[in-house]
Amino acid sequence: MAAERSTADILDAALHVRAAARSATSGATGVDAVLAALSEVVDYDHASLARWDPLRRRHTTLAGSYPDDATAYIETRLHHDPVFPVLRSPARGGLWLRDVPGQLLAASPGFQQVLSPLGIEDGVAQCLFAADGRYVGMLNVSTRRPRRSSDPARAVVTLLTESLAAAVAPHPGPPPEEVAAAGPAKPAGPAAAARRPGGLSPRELQVLAELTAGRTNREIAERLYITPRTVGTHIEHILAKLDLPNRAAAAARAAAWGIEPAH
Repeated sequence: MAAERSTADILDAALHVRAAARSATSGATGVDAVLAALSEVVDYDHASLARWDPLRRRHTTLAGSYPDDATAYIETRLHHDPVFPVLRSPARGGLWLRDVPGQLLAASPGFQQVLSPLGIEDGVAQCLFAADGRYVGMLNVSTRRPRRSSDPARAVVTLLTESLAAAVAPHPGPPPEEVAAAGPAKPAGPAAAARRPGGLSPRELQVLAELTAGRTNREIAERLYITPRTVGTHIEHILAKLDLPNRAAAAARAAAWGIEPAH
């Protein structure tokens, strides 16, 4: 788009993205319609929406326009890139290329081997999280034209992440029958209960995530700043709520749900 767009134009385009995401979430249309709508928010050269597969430990592209080698990198290598732990932080609202420190770009195979040869000068990588905190996928947008620092599209992309996450993972969390079998939840309120797999508390979810890394009770205690005895109590509660025989089974359940420890 050659013409300069107003903030009102970009916000109006964002509404179209949300509508496309809702349609994709319901299965009425494909995810490619979401990327098409997003092009009215960010004038990109390449973009993709990818879903994280926790069992295969890789991304799967649902829609995208990157060349094959770039798509392959996003799917199989991006989560090993030095930039990814920065992206993966739930507190971050997306990482724009021009905001990445030079030394980090220099160490990034994704930039040096994939984006730079394409002539990419700007864009954003945005990790997507479900309402229960699970990492579900990623938005990648790249352009050969640098953008203004004050471009409202930067903020709008962040505001769209909830809708994009729903489109990437339309059915987050365990099946309803698993939640029912796990016993009643004990959250702060009914809305929170609906978002917590198996009725686990936030702390129990943290402990469950640590189990996927094979850590001992003492190691988990050190990472979460609690005592090993408390960790053991949490694990007992997790096994009881999920009706599982041991911590290995709990770790397998967590992996199936896409629950991972914080980096």
